[in-house]
Amino acid sequence: MKLFSKIHGDKGQDLIIIHGLFGMGDNWDTLAKQFSKYCKVHLIDLRNHGRSPQAKEFNYELMCEDVLEYIEQHNIQKAILLGHSLGGKVAMKFAFTYPEKTEKLIVADIAPRKYSTDYHQNLLQKLSRLDLKDFTKRSELEAALSLFIEDAGIRLFLLKNLYRDEYKNFAWRFNLEVLLEKISNIQDASFVNGVCAIPTHFIRGGNSEYITSADELLINKHFSDFSMAT
Repeated sequence: MKLFSKIHGDKGQDLIIIHGLFGMGDNWDTLAKQFSKYCKVHLIDLRNHGRSPQAKEFNYELMCEDVLEYIEQHNIQKAILLGHSLGGKVAMKFAFTYPEKTEKLIVADIAPRKYSTDYHQNLLQKLSRLDLKDFTKRSELEAALSLFIEDAGIRLFLLKNLYRDEYKNFAWRFNLEVLLEKISNIQDASFVNGVCAIPTHFIRGGNSEYITSADELLINKHFSDFSMAT
């Protein structure tokens, strides 16, 4: 699959940034402009997200194959991968599967273990009950989202995916139907098997519980050359 991307900079090592669930490369635009002073930054949209193609299948293996295809299309010998949340798992899976294509690994706010997707599944179910044709203004949809999403930041994050289709109706950039059907595919981290020798830096959110003290033991088991910062 040919992934959509935005590229910042034209010199230095290739840095591929992989967004999280419901995200897109644009989420990293501000940081990418800063990073582009030192490297060539690729902001990719994963399948069923952003402006990349939509598909009926959605799992880590296919997402890694998509990233590999992107790397080969852009004649990248080795890339630095930076992944956040879902993107962090994609990046880890890629490093385990294609170490010869991975220069370094940066994993933000995710550990190599199973996470519950109950919250996301519930959210997707509620989003699927909204008929976007009923809304003519963005503010109307935000008001509807506020009925089941208290956090204004999450509402705004989701609304970044809103656009008008060829018929001028609102639509989501992420593939709501497929994500709802396949969300369980991204729960685990069964791809983490053995030891990854790629230099890896884990970034733990100061107010996040996604990487715990117990996770550090797991990381130490599977990553022989890692560092961590909060």
